[in-house]
Amino acid sequence: MEETISIKDIFKTLKKRWKLIMLLTLVAALISGTISYFLLTPVYESSTQILVNQKKSDNLLDSNQIRSNIDMINTYSVIIKSPAILDKVIDELELDQSVEQLSEKITINSQENSQVFSLTVQDSKPSQAVEIANTVSETFQKEIKNIMNVDNVSVLAKAKIEENPTPVKPNPLLNIAIAVIVGLMAGIGLAFLLEYMDNTIKDEEDIERLLELPILGSIQKITQVHNKG
Repeated sequence: MEETISIKDIFKTLKKRWKLIMLLTLVAALISGTISYFLLTPVYESSTQILVNQKKSDNLLDSNQIRSNIDMINTYSVIIKSPAILDKVIDELELDQSVEQLSEKITINSQENSQVFSLTVQDSKPSQAVEIANTVSETFQKEIKNIMNVDNVSVLAKAKIEENPTPVKPNPLLNIAIAVIVGLMAGIGLAFLLEYMDNTIKDEEDIERLLELPILGSIQKITQVHNKG
């Protein structure tokens, strides 16, 4: 006999195990909040904007030159994160990290058909994120003249330290929301698992389902009444 579960059975199980479900949800939220607020290191972000534009004395726009500048951004993105640039940044700022470690903190973003790209740095210290972003940009602007023999790079906007910087990660509220969903799903799953593993007979419906026979009658529990006197 195939066992089917009705919507009534589902709600019955949820009602029966609601305390377990809420407990797992609350525990998951508390663990996520504790980790997000007290254990994870805040990470701050700072960005600069760099313009790739060949200087022309006649002030005429050359579409081929613009296209070439846009295409060069991909090459510049690689050069920026290379030892040729980052070694000098590490020396100048006296950073206690390798080129690979510094490179992982740097992200290059460019928009399609734009000669401007952004250089973003993430660090546990907001002031250091600003220093690295500005130093990398300035070092790149200086060194690219020797590396590529071109003078088409200028820093459009420098990174600035905010008065009350806000970390970009972790996001405690998002982490807690995800933990609540995961805890709720885990609680519901565990509730149905416990119900599935519970083979005890609790009522007439369980007897009908197990014996496949209709119940003709039932005996009510009679409480004894003691007469005084």
